Amino acid sequence: MKTLIVFNHPYEGSYCRAILQAVETGLQEAGNPYKVINLDKDGFDPVMRAKDLKAFAMAGKAMANALDEVDPLVMKYKDDLEWADRLVMIFPIWWMTSPAMTKGFIDKVIFPAVAYNMVKGRLVSRLPIRKVTVITTMNTPADIYRDMFDNSIEGSLVKGTFRQIGIEDIEWISLNGVKQAAPEQRAAWLEEVRQKFAL
Repeated sequence: MKTLIVFNHPYEGSYCRAILQAVETGLQEAGNPYKVINLDKDGFDPVMRAKDLKAFAMAGKAMANALDEVDPLVMKYKDDLEWADRLVMIFPIWWMTSPAMTKGFIDKVIFPAVAYNMVKGRLVSRLPIRKVTVITTMNTPADIYRDMFDNSIEGSLVKGTFRQIGIEDIEWISLNGVKQAAPEQRAAWLEEVRQKFAL
């Protein structure tokens, strides 16, 4: 299985970075090919500019040159998505939602004529990706995130994005209370992640 990892965290010493390393180790042990998009290292611009919105409108009408003006990184990421069978997204949850670069990736890359087509009023994935795994870290306890904040990542990313374009096999691994967790717990989580991707 060919895996594309989309990673977003600016700090080299972050726990998200350790998760990325665990995923890579597992994939290497399994002998599965993978690529990493590091949004921070790429200097990805998450803002939808006027030209991006113009491209969005044109692509929705299936115009051949709709993507001519989009960010060149978006076209590179398009090629990466078209290569992959599985997508893994790794990012922290800040203020109950994803960081700007992750949100910008969704806005600018999960885009008509890039990730999906509009067919008879429905969004239909044009990607070979059949499985999505989202791995997040946060300090908020799971029950509070669920009860007070409605699991906003599930609503916006799992259901509102990937399921809406027709990808059904979606898994969200939410690691909660990371800052408060004992070193042993952090190590156990990393080992679970490694084992998962080593299969």
